[in-house]
Amino acid sequence: METQQRQQVKKYLDLLAYHWKFITACFLVGLTAGLLLYLCLPKVYKSTALLSYERQQINPARMAPEREGRRLRDTVSTLQELVMSRSNLEGIINQFNLYPRLRQKVPIEDVIDHMRKNIQIVPSSRGDTFTVSFEGADPEKVQKTTNALASKFIEENLKYREERATETSKYTEDELNMAKVVLDKKEQAMRDYKLKYFNEMPDQRESNLNRLTALHEQYQNMQDSIQNLERTRVMVQEQIALRQQIANSLVSEGGAITGAETPATAANQPMTRKERLQALQRYLDSLLTKYTERHPEVRRTRQMIARLKKEIAAAPPAETGGKSSARAAASQPVDEDHEIAQARLQLKEIEMNIRQLRNDQKKVRAEIKKYEKWVAAAPVREAEWNALTRDYNELRRHYDYLVAQNLQASSAEHLERKQKGSKFKIVDPATYPDKPYKPNFKKILLMTVGAGLALAVGLVFGLDFIDTSFKDVDDLEEFLGMPVACAVPYIETPAEARKKRTWNIVWSLIFTLYTVALLAALVYLWQQGHIIL
Repeated sequence: METQQRQQVKKYLDLLAYHWKFITACFLVGLTAGLLLYLCLPKVYKSTALLSYERQQINPARMAPEREGRRLRDTVSTLQELVMSRSNLEGIINQFNLYPRLRQKVPIEDVIDHMRKNIQIVPSSRGDTFTVSFEGADPEKVQKTTNALASKFIEENLKYREERATETSKYTEDELNMAKVVLDKKEQAMRDYKLKYFNEMPDQRESNLNRLTALHEQYQNMQDSIQNLERTRVMVQEQIALRQQIANSLVSEGGAITGAETPATAANQPMTRKERLQALQRYLDSLLTKYTERHPEVRRTRQMIARLKKEIAAAPPAETGGKSSARAAASQPVDEDHEIAQARLQLKEIEMNIRQLRNDQKKVRAEIKKYEKWVAAAPVREAEWNALTRDYNELRRHYDYLVAQNLQASSAEHLERKQKGSKFKIVDPATYPDKPYKPNFKKILLMTVGAGLALAVGLVFGLDFIDTSFKDVDDLEEFLGMPVACAVPYIETPAEARKKRTWNIVWSLIFTLYTVALLAALVYLWQQGHIIL
């Protein structure tokens, strides 16, 4: 089996070696066709610019108009639509006079679509960089157009970010104004309600209860004071009545002494100290029948008796007896009249204080009713206040959030106006393309040469396949089914040998000249810049 495979391979190799001239001719034809194809195809130049995306460093999480963590691919995709818009590309076409022949044949929309196909924007898989490329027939225009496209990315990014920051700032400001109007109305209603029912509000309930307790205590203290004053008034009235009884008893005794004076005039009759002492002693005895020793009137009477005894003891003996001594003492003032006057004055003062306390009690009672009303209304006010302020906290929280957002939007807008935000930067500008991007000379040459060799090999094997002659002993033995005894080789005549030798010389000369000419053409075209390896 292996022997047959080796024989089969040897057969194919011999077949290729036998037709080497034809294969070589096809190779040269393919090489020539590739060169001609390269020269005939229009040259396309490509220029590339490298841009980087610099993210802003000033609080990018809150002031940037884009979302946090937004990828470069999304940003480039957005700006790509803006850069490759109809207005931008039409302006670049008119600026650099691109596609002059195509513009004469087709509408400008088709020219713009054709230009979009020649633009390539490729974000980098690593880092915040991407490339902008443009293809065209004129290398100088290709370079300028690529740089213009890169500049458009920078311009559109700044314009886009500034517009977004401005729109965001305006939107947040409008929302803030609307929220402020709603919040002001709500706060005004709450303020009016609180001013109207301030003392009935739930937060005033504890202070109202404390004040109500204090008013009750004050009212009770006034009531106690009134009762004490009333008891004191009764005592003073009793003192006045007792003193009047003493005076009346003294008057009656004075009348008994004189015998001729009436009770009305006896009160003005003078008495001796002993007579006054006896009268006070009788008055004290009458007091002790009703009061104890601690009673103020009992103490006062005892003090008057003691004072009078001292006066009697200190007076001369002539003054202790006789009517003359009594008449001599007529000019001395009577203490009881003065004490009665003081008692009456005290009684008036007590009554005035009682009236004042009762008036104060009325005021305190009115205050108590007022505070009781406030305390009773607190649950109702609490329910009304809760209904009024149910959505206030949400409104306030929304307003505070909009205030913060408005400040951030204003800061972001300021950053964008100062060009401190995220921006594109040209790292490597587009350079002049020295060699065309398309067509690729090596690729075309390999393709045409490969096609020529494939055609030659295919023709060789195809002709061999359709050839029915026997060229191998084994094929003949296999076909006849009998062994071959001998084989006679082909014997050339001298004429055939000369013809073959002449043909070999001619072929070799043609192959050499053609090869030299082809190589010379390649070198010439390479030197002239028409071929770039």
